[in-house]
Amino acid sequence: MRKNRLYSAWRSARVFGAVIIVAVALAACKAKTQPPAPPPPEVNVIKAVAEPITVFEEYVGQTEAVDTVEIRARVSGLLERQAFQDGSHVKKGEVLFVIDQQPFIAALSQAKAALAQVQAAHLNSKQVLERVRPLLKDQAISQQDLDAAVAKEAADAANVDASRAQVRTAELNLEYTTIRAPRDGIISKALIKPGGLVNASTTLLTTMYSVDPIYVNFSVSEQKMLGLEKQLKQSPGNEKSKLPPFKLRLSDGSDYKFTGKLNFVDAAVDPKSGTLQVRLQVPNPNQFMRAGQLVRVVFPSPEPVNAVRVPQRAVQEVQGKRSVFVVGADGKAEYREIAANTRLGNDWMVESGVRPGELVIVDGTQKAKPGFPVKPVVVALDQKGDASGKGTAQAADAPKATARVTDAPKGTAPGTDALKATPQTPAGSATAAKQGAPVTPSKDPAKAPEASKYGK
Repeated sequence: MRKNRLYSAWRSARVFGAVIIVAVALAACKAKTQPPAPPPPEVNVIKAVAEPITVFEEYVGQTEAVDTVEIRARVSGLLERQAFQDGSHVKKGEVLFVIDQQPFIAALSQAKAALAQVQAAHLNSKQVLERVRPLLKDQAISQQDLDAAVAKEAADAANVDASRAQVRTAELNLEYTTIRAPRDGIISKALIKPGGLVNASTTLLTTMYSVDPIYVNFSVSEQKMLGLEKQLKQSPGNEKSKLPPFKLRLSDGSDYKFTGKLNFVDAAVDPKSGTLQVRLQVPNPNQFMRAGQLVRVVFPSPEPVNAVRVPQRAVQEVQGKRSVFVVGADGKAEYREIAANTRLGNDWMVESGVRPGELVIVDGTQKAKPGFPVKPVVVALDQKGDASGKGTAQAADAPKATARVTDAPKGTAPGTDALKATPQTPAGSATAAKQGAPVTPSKDPAKAPEASKYGK
């Protein structure tokens, strides 16, 4: 009986061992049949290349007439006639307004009559003096009588001079009733219509503006002015003729065909806004620009800077911070914050955060995760910043480019929001670029686009 028990125990252990062996075998087979780990995601990258870029500083400016003349009357009276059309161009000396002249004509006649009266009195006193002067030698009159005659003649002569002055005053007042243009220019609308009462020196009749040349006023931040002084090694106001010409861009985006020259740099920085007032003088022979017009002043940097440009779709922007993904030497994606404030066409000009020679992910950023491996495919960029080609294509050498930097002055130029930059596509969005079909790179080089800087 004991043998039967031992036999049963041995048989149970053998069955249990067989079960374990079968389970281990099944587990091994199952492990062998599991699919392999997925390969690293494929992403398109470009090789960062530093290139010379001419940065164009851009400021919001406002035009101003060189001469702005307020037309006011110098005599009081009723406005009789308006001799110009509102908003027309007038020449120097052209009649603008005529005030009722009848009261001034009467005053002139009265002054002339008073002059004739005192002239007659002076003639009489002069004749009396001539008669009494010889009588003193014969002692026919006293010295006192002679002195009185001399004084009377002198007083009458002074009255004649005073009357002549009154006549001249009356003539001037009559002339002032005709108001003429003090210079060539464009005249605004009349503020007083015929029949209205005009008060001397206080009533504003209209305003006149000169048109050629014209001023453009704008403000430069203190930091920008200091940077310009370091590049020029002197104050821009000292050597105005050595500065590059300033270009103007109108509100519709077109460029003004004439360039401006630096005319004035303020002596002090505005403590409230931290800006410095600057003025240009611009030719305006065709009277294309008018006073008060908003323009953008574009000024090139004296020397180009070497910088890396990155396509807009490669840049992600969250809460004002811009970042990109780069592929490290170990083939893993790295998150990198960048300083990029200048637009270069469809690209960003990266000031810091990306070094030349690094691989920047331009397509497939949604697939990349920091610290995880990726499969980089180097693509080339055409002049428009579009990826072209796959495989081993290297990044194309970028030509010398230009960038434009917008610096909106603080608290200056009323109505600066009337000119705004072109809306941007949010950087780093999932729909910024389509994956898949490669694009054939362009063979004809195109002119490098200009750029605007936001968020100054």
